[in-house]
Amino acid sequence: MKSSRKFWKTLLLAAVGAAALAPSPLLACAACYGRSDSALAKGMNWGIFTLMGVILTVLTCILVFFVHIIRKEEKMTNDSAPANPPGI
Repeated sequence: MKSSRKFWKTLLLAAVGAAALAPSPLLACAACYGRSDSALAKGMNWGIFTLMGVILTVLTCILVFFVHIIRKEEKMTNDSAPANPPGI
């Protein structure tokens, strides 16, 4: 009884492993399989472009912030009077 149960368990495990490792084009989505005119592929492309836009916006804001800080520091150092004025 135990050896029969072990046989079926081993057979089931082998079948699941073979099914998991077998390549199957039926499981591929339209974007991966090569149908680039499908709605799924268009949606994926729009998602990629949206994420690129968000990343570019964040990086641009960081750049503008650092330029603002640098200009503010330069203005403060150029406008301040020297600590030891010459000739006094």
